[in-house]
This record gives sequence, C-alpha cells and structure tokens, in this order.
Amino acid sequence: MKNEYPLTLKKIFAHLRVVRIHRWKVFCLCCRVGIPLQGLLHDLSKYSFVEFFETARYYDDGTYSPIKKCKEVQGYSMAWIHHKNKNKHHYEYWYDYNAPIPAPMVPFRYFLEMVCDSFAAGMTYQGKNWTKEYQLSYWNRVKDYSIMHPNLKELLGKVYEEVSEKGLKNVLKRRVLKEMYLEYLPENLQKK
Repeated sequence: MKNEYPLTLKKIFAHLRVVRIHRWKVFCLCCRVGIPLQGLLHDLSKYSFVEFFETARYYDDGTYSPIKKCKEVQGYSMAWIHHKNKNKHHYEYWYDYNAPIPAPMVPFRYFLEMVCDSFAAGMTYQGKNWTKEYQLSYWNRVKDYSIMHPNLKELLGKVYEEVSEKGLKNVLKRRVLKEMYLEYLPENLQKK
C-alpha cells in the first residue's frame, strides 16, 4: 500500500509549508487568547520522524489532514497515535478508559490551545474559503464521534456557535473564553 503513496520531495516541502502555515495561525490565535508560549511550541511533534514522514507520505493537496487518508488506507495512523499522546491540547490525550471519569474536562490552558488549533486547522485547510461558520458546520459533522467530557462537548459547540454569530475577534478573547469555560466546568471542579 505504501507504494501507492510514495514519499517525494515535492510532498515533503508542500507538507512542511502546510505545517508552517498551521503553526503560524495557531500562534497568532494563541497570542490573542493570552498563551503565546503555548502557541510558539504548538505541534512541534509534527516534525518528529514518526509523525512527519507518515503525514508527508499521505499528503495530497493541503485541503485536509493526511492523517485522515492514512487511516483510510492503513486502518490506523502511527502519526496520530504519537501526536495525540504528545499534545495536551487534544482531548484524546486526556482519555483514560480505566479512570473513574474516562473523559475528563480538559484544563483551561489546553482548552484555549484546543480552540485555537481547531480554528487554525479550519483556516489552513479551507484557505480563502474559510468562513466564521465553518467550524460550527464541521463540528456538527464530527461531534457525535468524539469521546470527550459532555461539558467540553457542549462548550466547544457553544464556542463555535458564538463565533459563527459574532465573529472570531469578538469571541476569541481570554476573558470571553474563561467565562464560557467556567459556565461549563463541572461542579466538582469549581472552586468553592
């Protein structure tokens, strides 16, 4: 199967460009919500051997994640397994089926990065076609397949709805996101 998806210099450089664009967009959004260092360090694991070469091999045209294609072809992706286990801004990082709460609420600082990552991914893959409604539309297609804390699921839906109504600049602010996060924070995690 790997012969169908040869690793070429053209794919390597095109994929590097997409990763660079995505990381830049995440950094800009992270600066907006007050976590510039997280934005700067965001997704550095994408340059690791296990992640980079698999995703470069399955790179197509830069309009979707090569991990999706890899999963379709191989049934799994070592790049994704590595990526989600190295990056706390993915809700899958926090999942532990043996824990009392298998899908806990993601801490606020990683929730912020998660939101920035989500919008940056949409902007990167959609390019000039990205609109403020895109994330909500995408979320409505994938949310039922996501194993995450129910409050986090509702919170993300709320963030995407707010952005589709009010725009990115009005919602992607630390204060606004903190208020929303606290509203959805489970009672057992709220400070008494």
